[in-house]
Amino acid sequence: MIILQASPNPIMQFLPLIGIVVVFYFFFMRPQQKKQKEQNKFIENLNKGDEVATASGIIGKINKIDGDVVTLQVDQKTFIKFTKSSVSKELTDSLGSND
Repeated sequence: MIILQASPNPIMQFLPLIGIVVVFYFFFMRPQQKKQKEQNKFIENLNKGDEVATASGIIGKINKIDGDVVTLQVDQKTFIKFTKSSVSKELTDSLGSND
């Protein structure tokens, strides 16, 4: 007696892999893209006089914006130049919650 087994559906074999990719996208990639979009919008809207924090933790007031370079005043006579991308939305937002 010969028993024939039906070959498994190829889509069913890849279903767990497809599920993992979907979960990875919704829990990791999508929130990261949203966060990056908010960071870019924040950088575009920087203005002179805004108090910001850099990714390295330096807090200062924007004194001058020249293209992609931001000059921060960290003390009365102390100015430091940073690139705009160094200014962190997340750290700057946390400054407001501590006041």
